This record gives sequence, structure tokens and C-alpha cells, in this order.
Amino acid sequence: MLRNARLGSGLVMMVFIIMHFGNLSLNLISLEAAEAGRLWFLAIWRNPVGTVALYGAVAVHVALVLRSLYRRRSLVMPLREAAQVAAGLAIPLLLALHVMGTRVFHELTEVPDTYEFVVRVLWVTNPGVGLAQAIALVVVWAHGCLGLHFWLRYRRWYPTAAPWFLIAAVLVPVVSLLAFAHAGQLVALMEQQPLPDGIDQSLIPGAIETVYMLVDVAYAFFAALIVGLFVLRGLRSKRERSSLVEIRYESGQTVRLPKGHSVLEASRVGGVPHYSVCGGRGRCSTCRIRVTKGMEGQPVAGSVEELTLMRINAGPDVRLACQFRPVHDLTVMPLLAAGTERALPIGGRQATPGREQEIAVLFCDIRSFTALADHRLPYDIVFLLNRYFAVVGKAVEQSGGQLDKFIGDGAMALFGLGTTKQEACRQALAASAAIIADLAHLSEELAAEIPAPLRVAIGIHAGPAIVGAMGYGGVMGVTAIGDTVNIASRLESAAKEFDASIVISDDAAMLSGIDMSAYETREIAIRGSTRPHNVRVVPQDAAFAAVMVEAETAA
Repeated sequence: MLRNARLGSGLVMMVFIIMHFGNLSLNLISLEAAEAGRLWFLAIWRNPVGTVALYGAVAVHVALVLRSLYRRRSLVMPLREAAQVAAGLAIPLLLALHVMGTRVFHELTEVPDTYEFVVRVLWVTNPGVGLAQAIALVVVWAHGCLGLHFWLRYRRWYPTAAPWFLIAAVLVPVVSLLAFAHAGQLVALMEQQPLPDGIDQSLIPGAIETVYMLVDVAYAFFAALIVGLFVLRGLRSKRERSSLVEIRYESGQTVRLPKGHSVLEASRVGGVPHYSVCGGRGRCSTCRIRVTKGMEGQPVAGSVEELTLMRINAGPDVRLACQFRPVHDLTVMPLLAAGTERALPIGGRQATPGREQEIAVLFCDIRSFTALADHRLPYDIVFLLNRYFAVVGKAVEQSGGQLDKFIGDGAMALFGLGTTKQEACRQALAASAAIIADLAHLSEELAAEIPAPLRVAIGIHAGPAIVGAMGYGGVMGVTAIGDTVNIASRLESAAKEFDASIVISDDAAMLSGIDMSAYETREIAIRGSTRPHNVRVVPQDAAFAAVMVEAETAA
């Protein structure tokens, strides 16, 4: 509930910020356009409902951030998380003067806080304050974008949408700052407009003093909250030192911490390498541990931890290190951590967590390669393989796929990492046609060097697979695992058995939308699969490239 409250309050503030920046951007058109937009903006936010929603969201969000900092047993955290927390704590200080100088000043004096008035104060009268507000604009936006990124990054559609979000994340503050500068230049050339009739100008000096006094009070209050937070943390640590918990790792390290710390926090404090892709929020299982001794009497898993453990079918001795707070000594073994993983850049591509996606997988292998390579010089074999790999790689990339790996004289490619499964199947077939056609040209070119034309066996299947960055050290790359990959590999073997160019599952053929009714249908049993699979078999002499050209032309 508290996590949802923090998310909801953050979304309310993000909506306000987007609307505020959008209104500010209208200054690129004219001050009049921005002022017309301001009236709509105020109608939404400067009424009882909007006021309670906005300032209530700010209060709830700040309170929950402070609560989370208090609950953390260790302030050691990844740099990106520390940056988000620091930006969040800086925002109230950066925006206090802006809020007091606009809405509070307006309430005290009834002076309209129009764009002409506010920009004149920030650009002409107090440029130092204007610079501080520009910095606040960037900090607020960066904090909000980081929060949205952490919330959305595990959604299936997010990798596709992320580049567009990044463009918006860069353009919005840039456009807003340009609009502010444009308005400042316009206002500097204008004569100052007289105040509307009916406003008691004698109230203004006192109101200005009140505004600065309230700003100082806000700063002092917030500073007192921060100091109080650390005082409470210190008192808690002093109280908890009398009851330390010893966490022993199977690798030999031992960390002693007061009760209430999570195992992940113990790892960070003790310098024990421990993977945690989601940053300790219980949204992934990469920090999971096996409790090898001392499980009896420990706290049961909470709702967040229990849901994640159920999804991975974890055993009774497996817990999430970020959520598990032991109450007595125990011995643990991180299941996905190793000493050398300390070098992995958390948050980078190499630490990309696995997610289930609907993709198409293609396996390709040269027919009779052993006989082809027999009695040939090693350099000649390498030359031939590299020419073949170039054909496959070019065909896959130009069709929109991604090469996964080369295995001997075989290759594996993935399609659909950033598109629909229907398009993925069409791309896989297009790549197959290109491989067959280009290999025929290569065979003609090397006719004097090889005893027979080069032929390939291709297997294609589509379905759900776990896609993520896997490997070690410098040998890391996005790959896929699961039944879909296994079946595609089996279909490539079946293509060899049938002396065919391509064997594609009926599921993938139908998803592609390409008419393959002219090709033979077979039912084959696949090792490891509980049911037989219907496949389409494209023979060696079929003009499949021409079929694909016709299909693309029709599309």
C-alpha cells in the first residue's frame, strides 16, 4: 500500500510538472499564448481539489522517502539510486522560493503572478534566483524521469518505447529553458506594466519579507526533518548494537549487523559481491539466496517476497536477500552472485535482467560440412566459414534480426526483440530466403574451390522465450533460452533429415501471414516436447527467394 502511495503521489507530481513545462514552453510562441495557457493550468491546480491533490502528493512523497531512508539499515546503495534520492531531497529546497514567491505572494497581495511578472522577477530583477529556478527545473525533471524509468523498465513494451521516452526526457527541459530565456529577453525589452487597480501596493514590501521568512522557515523545517532522521537512525543503531545478527556466507565471509538489516544490506556493508538488478525492491529474483543453516525461527516472507518466490517456484530454503531480515545467526549462499561479478556494471546492458518475450528463433547450419572441410587447409576452412558467416550475418541484420551466436558451422539468430511476433516470423523467413540466395551466389563464386554447392538447413520456430544478457566478463550478450529455442534447434536438425532447406513450425508460418500452403506439411515428434509439432518443409530445390519477393511485393 505504501509503495503504491509513493508511486501515485509521484505520478500526480509528474503530471503537474509536465503540464507546467508545457505551459512554460508556450512562451516560445508569445507571452500572451503562455498567459492563456496559464489560466487553464490554474483552473486545474489552483482550486480546492487540485490544491489538496498537489500538495498532498508532495507531502506524502517526501514523508515516504524519509520513511524509506529511516528503514534502510545501510545507506550504501548503487550510484543511480543515490542520485535519485539526493535529487528528491533537494527538490523541496530548490522549489521553496518559487512556490512562496508565486502562490503565497499572490495570496498575500492579490498581485497576479502572470508570466510577465514572474519572468521579470527571475530574469531582470533577480537573475541569480532565476538561475536557481532553472537548475531546479532540470533536477525536478531528472528525478521524475528516473522514477518513471525504475517503475517501467521491466514492462515488456518498455524497451521499444524507451528511445522515444529518452527523446522526450531530453527535449522537454531544453524546450522549457529556451522558452524561459525567450520570455526573459522579451520582458527585458518591455516597459514594466502597472499593477491592476484595487491592489494595495503598501502590502508588497511586507509580503516580500513574509515570503523570505517563510522560505527560511521551510528550509529550517526541512533541515530539522533530515537531522531528526539521522538522529533517529543513530538511536536505533545504538539500541540494536546490543543484539547483533551474524550472517555467514558459504564463500567464507562473515558480516555482523544489528537486527533489522536485510541480507542484501549485509552483503553491501561487508563488501560481499551480490547481484540485485532491481535495486533491492523485490521486483526481481537476482538477489535470491539459499539459507543453508539457521532458517528455523526466521521471519516468514512478506507479500512482495512471497509473490516473487512463487513466480520462480523457489524451494522453502530460498529467500530474497533484499526482503529477508534475519532475527538470529544464519548461513547463506547467494545463488546468482560470484566474486568476479563485482566487475559487472549494474544498470548497464550487461546487467539487463531476463524477461519473457514472444520471439522467432532461427537456426542455420551448413549441410555436410565435415566432408566439405576434409583434407582442406585450416586457413581455407576459416576463410570459407567467414564468407558463410558474412552471408548469414548480413541476411539476418538486413531483415531486422539479431545474431545471437555462431556454433561451429551453425548460427542462431533472434527476431522480434523490438517488434511484434508476426513481424518477427516474416523477418525470419526473409532472412532465410536471403541466406539461401546469397549462398547460391557464393557457391558460384567458389565453384572451383569446393566439390559441391553449399547448402544449408534452417529451422524456425516462434513462441515465448526468456531473453536477457548472459555470459561472463567481456563475453556478454543478449541471448534467449527456453522451449522455443530448443524446438527451433530440433527443426534445423529435422531439415537435415528431410534434406530440406527450411523446416518452419506451423505456428510461425501462420503468424508470418505468408502463404506457404504449397509446401508439404509434416507432423514430427521433438525430443523434450510433450506433443508432436506440425511443420512446413521447404525442399532444397524450391525457389523460396522468389516466393518471399512476391510476398513482400504483395504486402
